[in-house]
Amino acid sequence: MQKLHIHQTVSTPEIKLSPGENIFMIRGTSSPEDVRALYYPVIEWIRIFVDDLLDGEYKKFDNKNPVDLHIDLTYFNSSSAKFLYDILNEFKRIPSEKCPVTVNWHHDEEDVDMKEAGHDIATLVNMEFRYVPKPIS
Repeated sequence: MQKLHIHQTVSTPEIKLSPGENIFMIRGTSSPEDVRALYYPVIEWIRIFVDDLLDGEYKKFDNKNPVDLHIDLTYFNSSSAKFLYDILNEFKRIPSEKCPVTVNWHHDEEDVDMKEAGHDIATLVNMEFRYVPKPIS
């Protein structure tokens, strides 16, 4: 499977999905004008990846080497939140006993709103997140 790399713009995040490198990352700001155009290909890529993983194509992912998803957004709008939910639901299809999915929710140390947004999404999708504070520089 080819990796997917979408470069960051002022209103869209960098998205890098590369199973070979175990890089699953969304970073930046997410307030695209056309949220569907940005996220539909991402969700389709993840759907295919998860299907392939469930079919045994990715033997490197297991209990010792989980899928390690990093979400590092400085801002996201409500439309993006819906697609983050959809993305996480796709990853949730992977049975944790087969291969855990670690969701790392990055937030600025002092940004309680972003941390709380992570809690809200984690609750909605019923997944456990690891909260990773970033020091203010």
